[in-house]
Amino acid sequence: MYTSSYYVSTQVLGTLNIKWDPQVFQTNSQSHFGNKIKQDWSDHALWWEQKQQWLLKPSWTLDKCGIHADARLCLTPQHKPLQLVMPSSIVLRMRVCFSSPVFRTIMGICKLLNIRRPEELSLLWPVEEKKKKKDKDVGEEVYDITCAPLPSTGTIPKLANGMPAFFAETPETEVVYKILAVSQPAPAPETIAKLYRTTNIMEKAHINSRWLDSSRSLLQQGVKENDKLILRFKYYTFHDIIPQADVVRLTQLYEQSRWAILLEEIECTEEEMMVFAALQYHIGKVSLTEQSVASCPAMEDLDSALQCLEVKMEGESSADDMLETMTAPELHDYLKIFRPKRLTLKGYKQYWFTFKDTTISYYKSKEESSKEPIQQMNLKGCEVAPDVSVAGQKFCIRLLIPGPEGMNEVYLRCEHYVCSGQFRPNESITWQ
Repeated sequence: MYTSSYYVSTQVLGTLNIKWDPQVFQTNSQSHFGNKIKQDWSDHALWWEQKQQWLLKPSWTLDKCGIHADARLCLTPQHKPLQLVMPSSIVLRMRVCFSSPVFRTIMGICKLLNIRRPEELSLLWPVEEKKKKKDKDVGEEVYDITCAPLPSTGTIPKLANGMPAFFAETPETEVVYKILAVSQPAPAPETIAKLYRTTNIMEKAHINSRWLDSSRSLLQQGVKENDKLILRFKYYTFHDIIPQADVVRLTQLYEQSRWAILLEEIECTEEEMMVFAALQYHIGKVSLTEQSVASCPAMEDLDSALQCLEVKMEGESSADDMLETMTAPELHDYLKIFRPKRLTLKGYKQYWFTFKDTTISYYKSKEESSKEPIQQMNLKGCEVAPDVSVAGQKFCIRLLIPGPEGMNEVYLRCEHYVCSGQFRPNESITWQ
């Protein structure tokens, strides 16, 4: 056994001499560490600066790893603080793994934040500071969650009050989770105007060059401790979306879409923007009223009453009994009927119509509805199609009723749109 000088840099110890020994990573701990430093070194590993490589196989000797006399090894923690910009523009400071591939690092981030399907997300570098249009007087708020425990692989995170157990421990961390899970109000137009946005095709294409390689670690790609990275949805193919379990996932996906439209990162038509604006208005109203509705005693009483009713109905009768006791709804109104025939000069004629089950019956007047109908039409196998023109005040329903001689064509005409909305379907259907 012989000794050679290797330099292992640590934040605490400075430079150490390592013994060249068949037992890899065996340091002269008695002479250098002693009992002066009491620290948990289980998260530390060796980083080979020249090769940009982690030495993560403790069973290998230094000789087998290819370490030579001029090698510079850094003893550094594998998990370090990192500033993470979420899709909602919220900045989190959290510990992430610098030694695993980026894909596994994202899995740990998503497990901590209770985001399923981590394969949809990736990390990218932020825009250079010199290109940003930002207000230097306003500081960016950073939410520190570096005290969160490191997520272990292969385990399901424990939930408390609908959130990961860590966030439910203190009021401060609970506020952070609610910020991630609830859509925040849109900033002022003046604030949006100061944000950086792409101005040409070249800058938009440059966005894709800022994505990190998912197969390499953060340290291999030049990411340092406390650097700022952006977490974004990269692959727009979403599977297995469950609103109850994907609260943070859906909120961040919505926020990314909103900011992409506001900052003109994606191109969309005016109609698409109007639809998204309507969704944004609805989501904003729900976000503002969610807390008040959840704490409303009347809503709690209503929920308990519905649960009691459900239990009572389940205990008294089965589904078949309920169907037998249910009565089919009926529609009544004055309609005009027309049967197109060859060489006919007759037009629409008004009658009192009754729709029940799968039959339409019509009478001479409302007073005679208790007597025998003039005719009863069975709608089984009937084709029904709307024939409506609001501009021309035309509200008709076209029926093709099967008969012995083929399909019989019948038109029903309503006097106003309200009556038409009760009887007519939204699209062509075939009555089975």
